[in-house]
Amino acid sequence: MKLINVQQAKTHLSRLLEEALAGEEIVIAKAGRPYVKLVPCTPDRTARPLGGWEGKVRMADDFDATPDDVIKLFEGEPVPAAKPRPRRGGK
Repeated sequence: MKLINVQQAKTHLSRLLEEALAGEEIVIAKAGRPYVKLVPCTPDRTARPLGGWEGKVRMADDFDATPDDVIKLFEGEPVPAAKPRPRRGGK
């Protein structure tokens, strides 16, 4: 285990990162007391199980029956403007 003070860590950070990646345990101290440990990040390699949402999500039977004008909106195509409704009372 390598104990380094904060000032040294600031000065030699690139070298310390390489040493940590190589497997050396590096502890950064503040006022002589251990403060943090510098360790490499390792990605989680465990496979996620399939079907985690099974039975929790329902898709409507008419999901594919979306009107064409709504589909065009999602695809960014222009949609003709709706016709204005006639006012009540004949005005």
